[in-house]
Amino acid sequence: MFPERRHENLQGIIHGAVTLSLIDISMFTTMHVVGSGNAGPSVTLELSTQFVGGGDPKRPLDAVTEIVRETGRMLFLRGQVVQDADVVASYSGIVRKMKPRA
Repeated sequence: MFPERRHENLQGIIHGAVTLSLIDISMFTTMHVVGSGNAGPSVTLELSTQFVGGGDPKRPLDAVTEIVRETGRMLFLRGQVVQDADVVASYSGIVRKMKPRA
């Protein structure tokens, strides 16, 4: 993502909630693009995040996500939010694939 002024907190760094949103979107994008393609409707069951640096609002923010394991109903993912070689956050999450509503 390309941060804007509205993504900054009062300290002038990217707000943690913006970073969390990017992570959540990245997990679902990875699930749909890299996973089995059988994603359908799904929900985040767990998201564990460690903020390890401040995000610079003048540089693009990238979430790099990988699938650790995919089962019939669950995906286990992990990744990092980076700006070039600088790590902003590290994360892991679990997504549950749901059956479509009738």
